[in-house]
Amino acid sequence: MRNNNQENYENRKVLVKRAKKRKKKRLRRLIIIELLVILILLPVAYLFFQLSRIPRQELDLDNIQVNNINLDELKGYRNIAVFGVDSRANDLKKNTRSDSIMIVSINKKTKDVKVCSLYRDTYVNIEGHGYTKLNHAYAYGGPELAINTINKNFDLNVTDFVTVNFSAVTNVVDLLGGITLDIKEDELKHVNNYTRDVAKINGTDYTYLKKTGKQTVDGTQATAYCRVRYTAGGDFTRAERQRTVMDQIFKKAKKANPFTLVKLANEMIPQVYTSLSNTELLSLGKDIFFYDIKDQAGFPFDNTAKKIGGVSYVLADTLSSNVSKLHEFLFNQKDYEPSKTVNGYSSEIAGR
Repeated sequence: MRNNNQENYENRKVLVKRAKKRKKKRLRRLIIIELLVILILLPVAYLFFQLSRIPRQELDLDNIQVNNINLDELKGYRNIAVFGVDSRANDLKKNTRSDSIMIVSINKKTKDVKVCSLYRDTYVNIEGHGYTKLNHAYAYGGPELAINTINKNFDLNVTDFVTVNFSAVTNVVDLLGGITLDIKEDELKHVNNYTRDVAKINGTDYTYLKKTGKQTVDGTQATAYCRVRYTAGGDFTRAERQRTVMDQIFKKAKKANPFTLVKLANEMIPQVYTSLSNTELLSLGKDIFFYDIKDQAGFPFDNTAKKIGGVSYVLADTLSSNVSKLHEFLFNQKDYEPSKTVNGYSSEIAGR
């Protein structure tokens, strides 16, 4: 009987010891999980706090103008206007012309992204100001008038925008460790000239590029590349260069770790003005690894450079046909029929 009791006692001790070990293991796992959660949440919390510092414009949707078009066909896409401004005073709201204007269209289902530059000299109708250059709209009335001008002239339904100071490109590219660009023979001299100018504006050192071809460039060189327009194609190729740099930044950011992305956000925040909420920015940010820039283009696709009153403009060969092509490019809408408003603008532009 004693042996049985002793054996039972020893078994209980073993079971208690095992239970304690399991409890310790569970506790360690819980501590590890909690630490991991904290490590994940800290950058998110910090990022959320930083995002709260971004100046925002609460756009009154009643003031956003959209032509009489079938909006159901655009519901599967999120369209965001991106304005790049060159403001040494960091005035992002208005009184500055947008050097770069892009429509970023995100397919909500596939996460595919298409980017279309709207040439800044495009001849459009700006409400209250008549026909003039597209980039004047931002200077006249900030992002709200710029968005209304885009929607009315191109049959779009944009309600969100992001405005970025061009100098932010320099810092972002440097934080990413540079990007790869293919420098052409006719670009090298101009890139180096602008590199010196960009460095002077930013108060930084600079290095000239010594060769053409594919190579890693730093932030100052990348920003200089965005500014080059004294080559064949003028502002058209300049817009293409801006899209190239945007694409390269996007690809590099997709490979970056969360802490680098937090640094990027921190760098961009003082130079960003947007209508997007913190939640919307975080939602867009968390999907960055799933986004894929499928295609990019410049608008108007078919155009003519023309002087009106001694001022150079970019005129769509016909606004209506170009708007049809824009909808096919962004939304895969075949044989899109432009609105009466666009057709009216098209007839007036054709008469110039």
